Amino acid sequence: MSVMGLGDTATSPDVASDPQAVGLSPFKLGLQRVRRDRLAVIAFWVVAFYVFIAVFAPVLVRILNIDPYALDREAINDFGLPAGRFGGISWDHPFGVEPGTGRDILGRLMYGARVSLLIGTIGTILTTVVGVTLGIVAGLRRGFIDGLISRLGDVTLAFPSLLLIIALANPMTQRLESWGIPQGNTARLTYILTVLTFFGWVYMARLVRGQVLSLREREFVEAARSFGAGTGHLVFKQLLPNLWPQIIVFVSLSLPGYVALEATLSFLGVGLLAPAASWGIMLGDSVRYYRADPTYLFIPGFTLMILVLAFNLLSDGLRDAFDPRSDRQQL
Repeated sequence: MSVMGLGDTATSPDVASDPQAVGLSPFKLGLQRVRRDRLAVIAFWVVAFYVFIAVFAPVLVRILNIDPYALDREAINDFGLPAGRFGGISWDHPFGVEPGTGRDILGRLMYGARVSLLIGTIGTILTTVVGVTLGIVAGLRRGFIDGLISRLGDVTLAFPSLLLIIALANPMTQRLESWGIPQGNTARLTYILTVLTFFGWVYMARLVRGQVLSLREREFVEAARSFGAGTGHLVFKQLLPNLWPQIIVFVSLSLPGYVALEATLSFLGVGLLAPAASWGIMLGDSVRYYRADPTYLFIPGFTLMILVLAFNLLSDGLRDAFDPRSDRQQL
């Protein structure tokens, strides 16, 4: 029995204009639209390049013979500034060196990509899992449980999240260390992921709840219930397949936001601590040298901007592809 709500696909304009689309699920139709969006495809490959750099950073730094943590005193002058032009760019240091330390910027950018994408990915996964779970529970159970989850979301949104994250960084990190979390950046990483999940689940939960409230009244869900389907079957076989488009769009929008937030927290001094390689730490340090060495400010800032821009363009493409009300969809 296939009661996955494919009746909506049969009435889609894409199906009417392309006989090959007949019988495809909304998810597969969305993927076809994404492949035909050139800007989204370019953005996807840019993101894939960053992911490749992050995953294989240890191998790449060995191939390039650079060390993101090694201090190169010979690469800086007596004033602590890069000895060469344009921030000390040379064959040994393709992107120059950090003022004051002489550490290779390219190597630190590669390792910084690991940190940013790790925090962004794990934070997005945790937020999505919690949000989807609570959204489905609220939409299916209704009544008291629905009201409780909704009021909990209202209270969470009422908090000034960024101010609280900054204010509680040190005391909460110390508390985590007292609970056995390794001191230093491990405890800070745990804290960042915790607050991202705590403040970020509400939007996903509300989106899923609204979709579940609509889907639970549809014919294919009623048909499954009439055949005696249990809650597990309804969730995993009927609801989730129809929620994937919204989940994908939410993930694509959340991930760049978390990457930028990690850089912001490190820039403000409440994220990871030096000598950890982080784009936010590099941007924070570059402020002191922006007159004498503007290259050190431009390179990390441009690197972060390109990644966030690529994610946003990819998010736009996914939203246009999976939103049936979008006017830009064309198969």
